[in-house]
Amino acid sequence: MSRALLVAGFGAFPGQRINPAQQAVAALARRRAAFALSDIALHCAILPSEHAELSPRLSRLFAETAPDAVLLLGVAARRRALCVETRARNRVTLLRPDAARQIPWSRAIVHGAPDDFVTPAPAALLAAKARACGVATQVSRDAGAYLCNEAYYLSLLMDRRAVFLHLPDWRGAALTAASPALESVAKALVLA
Repeated sequence: MSRALLVAGFGAFPGQRINPAQQAVAALARRRAAFALSDIALHCAILPSEHAELSPRLSRLFAETAPDAVLLLGVAARRRALCVETRARNRVTLLRPDAARQIPWSRAIVHGAPDDFVTPAPAALLAAKARACGVATQVSRDAGAYLCNEAYYLSLLMDRRAVFLHLPDWRGAALTAASPALESVAKALVLA
């Protein structure tokens, strides 16, 4: 029986007109046949870089695709290595506007919900898969306080087997070189 994998990454946002996460999703989508050979039904989506649209979009994607695993992608331009995030916190910054130039009205993503979630996914294994493809990779406990953390928190809150990858600001050849690592991580996530 085929397993469903949802890969979702963010589009442009203030300060990041071209988001490598969006390009990484497109690169993985082009490998749909390779995923099918591993008995994985690959679903790809671009997430809105807007607080008000994020939760409804994730809910629709989960309902439409019924994923066995979720791989979320975002960019962390200051990081030098691929980061496998292990924890999402119930907080968001009130200092950075989203793509709609809006700022959340509260620091809590979901009032009354747990302070944080730790992914059930095998982060060390996923990091090892990326390293085996020659990509510098770290395991991180800080998904930030912007939309990346929010998407991760909401996914884990919705009881999804999810992991978030923060990509360095990979462009062109660097993103192409990292694509096999992203594919390896994606397959390992759904098959683990």
